[in-house]
Amino acid sequence: MKPYTSLKSILAEFFPLHRTLASADHDETLRIVGAYMPDSANYTIETYAPLERAWTWQVPERYVVHEAYLEIVGGERVVDFKDNPLNIVSYSLAVDKTLSFDELQAHLFFNEKRPHATPWVFKYYERDWGFCLPKNQFDKLPRDKKYRAVIQSEFITDPQQGFKVATAVIHPEGGANESAGEMIVQAHTCHPMQANDDGAGVVSAIELARRLAANPLPAGSMSVRFWFGPETIGTIVYLSHNEQVIQNLRGGIFMEMTGNKNKIAWHHTRQHTHLLDRITNSVLRNSAHDERDFAAAPANDERVVNGPGVNVPCISLNRWPYEEYHTSDDNMEIIHEDMLIGAADAAEQIIRIYASNYIPKRTFRGPVFLSGNGLWVDWRENWALNRAIEKIMMRFEGEHTVFDIAEQVGLDYFMVRDYVEKFRAKMFVIPLPIPSEAEAS
Repeated sequence: MKPYTSLKSILAEFFPLHRTLASADHDETLRIVGAYMPDSANYTIETYAPLERAWTWQVPERYVVHEAYLEIVGGERVVDFKDNPLNIVSYSLAVDKTLSFDELQAHLFFNEKRPHATPWVFKYYERDWGFCLPKNQFDKLPRDKKYRAVIQSEFITDPQQGFKVATAVIHPEGGANESAGEMIVQAHTCHPMQANDDGAGVVSAIELARRLAANPLPAGSMSVRFWFGPETIGTIVYLSHNEQVIQNLRGGIFMEMTGNKNKIAWHHTRQHTHLLDRITNSVLRNSAHDERDFAAAPANDERVVNGPGVNVPCISLNRWPYEEYHTSDDNMEIIHEDMLIGAADAAEQIIRIYASNYIPKRTFRGPVFLSGNGLWVDWRENWALNRAIEKIMMRFEGEHTVFDIAEQVGLDYFMVRDYVEKFRAKMFVIPLPIPSEAEAS
């Protein structure tokens, strides 16, 4: 596990790379991410054969660009892929043509709102070709000249050079608890030359993983699975090839666009009023934030994890919208270390509650002899907990989680959990896990 001076310094390593669904630079990005993940997390890069079925989709081919440029015939070069991977439409077809400006114009893309910036445009599944450039540059192109468009690209289906995602799992103190299951934390790695979308989410997730490894969740908690890969299709490929993981998942967090100077926004689960929603609301209620519906823009991999046939409750954390989105202005200059850390803080607080939560089920009859079992709380030391003891014990019927109980008696979750753990140590309650809501295959 490599040390780092800042999260921005990690992001700077893979920011300029040509990260697409499957490419050499995407592979390199996953390697860089793995170097910073905790050694104990068993970080693994998995490869899937192109064109294999992945539910209703198929595994994408590897995309290789050998050369790509647009030039005025007999004149200057307008754009060149080697200068900036944003200069071509991602997954452009190979082309070598001489065209008039009118013929070329349909293949040129710019951003009206940010005329100085190069947009990021992708056509993963709508196979075509194109170049991207600033609107200011487009406006200056001579209309009476011929242009040569050259893209030397290929789509590779060799299984040895397949589609890659990476996973890592961090267990609680004492190791995995199978009955508790796992949470999943995701960030995507496929956007070339985009710092906030979503290099920022990746490095916030790395910070989160290192914290959970350095200070593990309490024994018996959920494990936390970290996932890095291409947006949407990456999760589809991974889950469709690892369906046994689904039933074990109890909840998820998708993290993206965490580095710009906006307040945090959280998107509800598909269930909307799930335990995970309530915990997220509790964690964020005293800080500036936006609250949004499930799959409201920007909707990403939570639509897969919490979508049809999977249905694992999943929230999203981000700082969208921002003006630089999907342009060359989404660069290191708009990334702020405190924002990256703040998103990791929020995710950590949510996970430390949700993943350590359980349903206490009593084994005793009658009121517990508190002082005789070391369970009495001196009212002079903790008046609020002393007054809540009876209410807490009345909720040990296997119907309420520890978080529910804390919420109902108006006390801090960790205070109540520590107290319930004393009953558990005496075998007066047994812990029931948060049930899986994932759909069976």
